[in-house]
This record gives sequence, structure tokens and C-alpha cells, in this order.
Amino acid sequence: MNNVDIIKSLYKSFAAGDIDAVLGILAEDVEWIESDGIPYEGTFRGHEAIINGVFAKIGSEWSNFNAHVDEFIDAGDIVITLGVDSGTYNATGKSMQAPTASIWRLKDGKVVQFRQYIDTLAVAKAAQL
Repeated sequence: MNNVDIIKSLYKSFAAGDIDAVLGILAEDVEWIESDGIPYEGTFRGHEAIINGVFAKIGSEWSNFNAHVDEFIDAGDIVITLGVDSGTYNATGKSMQAPTASIWRLKDGKVVQFRQYIDTLAVAKAAQL
């Protein structure tokens, strides 16, 4: 599989709720960077930090969360994804659709870094931050 295929499989696994498959694509020491201004802002290193700091919170705080990708851009060891994250924030009942761009850096078939850029205002309005 090329790097775009790897990232496509990651999104498919995430959508199916198969976190073990997602983690199998992430390097053990992966650096995961979420945009400032959202509930999960910051840098998380390693599987456990990402599970506890991002995935578990998304799963418990959002209903119908979806990370939809419209475009995959192949830049060699980097894959850029463009799309829309959507869902309903449980505490407020407010929905959001936030355009997003993500940069996936891969080495030897594993993601070593993820960096997200998202419409933080759309997320903040739903979460009433």
C-alpha cells in the first residue's frame, strides 16, 4: 500500500470504530497535534495519550461524530487530507460542521505525526467554549 492508501484505511477503521486498527497504523511514539481552541487542543505523544486525550473524549462527548475526507493529497512521506468533521456535542445538543485540513507524516508505513487544522469557531460554538 502507498501512503494515501494507508491513510484511507485509517479513516475507514476510525469510522468503523476499530481503534485497534487505527493504532496499528500509528507509530508507538506518534506525535498527535490537535488545533488550539477546541476541547482537545494540544500535543499528545503515544497511543495511550491519544486514546485518553482525544479518542475517548470524542467518543463520549459527541454523537454522530464523523471525520469525512473529500480529498487526499499525496506529497510523498506526507499525506494531506481535506474534509469536514461533524457531530453533535452532547452537553449542548448543538451540531457542527467544521472544515478541516490534516497533515499526516509517515515513515516506513506508520504515521509518525498528525497535525490538524480545523475551523475552531465551528467547534467552539457547538461546545460553547
